[in-house]
Amino acid sequence: MTYPQIKPYLFKIGPLQVRWYGLMYLIGFVLSYLIVQKEVKRRKIAIKPEDVENLYVYLILSLVIGARAGYVLFYNLSWYINNPLSVFALWQGGMSFHGGFVGCLTGTYLFCRARKLDFIVISDIVSITVPIGLGLGRLGNFINGELYGRVTDVPWAMVFPGGGPMPRHPSQLYELLLEGVLSFVILWSLKDRIKKRGLTISMFIFLYGVFRFTVEFFREPDSQLGLFFGLISMGQILSSFMVTAGLSGLLIFGREKK
Repeated sequence: MTYPQIKPYLFKIGPLQVRWYGLMYLIGFVLSYLIVQKEVKRRKIAIKPEDVENLYVYLILSLVIGARAGYVLFYNLSWYINNPLSVFALWQGGMSFHGGFVGCLTGTYLFCRARKLDFIVISDIVSITVPIGLGLGRLGNFINGELYGRVTDVPWAMVFPGGGPMPRHPSQLYELLLEGVLSFVILWSLKDRIKKRGLTISMFIFLYGVFRFTVEFFREPDSQLGLFFGLISMGQILSSFMVTAGLSGLLIFGREKK
């Protein structure tokens, strides 16, 4: 298939560009915020609307900090040790979902502790909406022609601008469908059936770990890391921890009394 050559920006005015990737995350946060506000009211959770707004300030900041820290630590630590100021050059790219997720959990915990809210309950509600941002983010990756897949001869393979002359898996779209669409459908369909706290966030962690681990078999490994033992990528190593954490959460919270 022919890769659709889409400009990475929606429009630009002089040096200012409104890029698709950033716009996707903005839309994801807005949709998440609206859904969480609605769910808080529907479930009659004792949290003020303005506190939900403040929560998202924590989430955005902790996501950026965690995602950048995760990339630096897990994907390119030796380079950043030699170029420490580049850690702050976010415009050069380099963000890790796993680090961003840990950052968001930390930000949510600090916020809930300060407001005396139930961290697990709030995490359950927010986690339902995370696949929206994930799916939109992967669409942004596809538009940018980045994080493409491994070389393949499947009929839907594409030649990406930065991926050389060989056709590759459009792995960004695989992640969009699995980590985004399918995860959201599963979590949304279960949100009213799950009665115990902690099960929804645990389910999200488990699903993401499984889906990301699977897609990594089709995604091109980071050039500076390659495959560990010639078999698995850094993404799979980190995702295996999520699978373990998700299963553990399902077992622990599943045994709690309502």
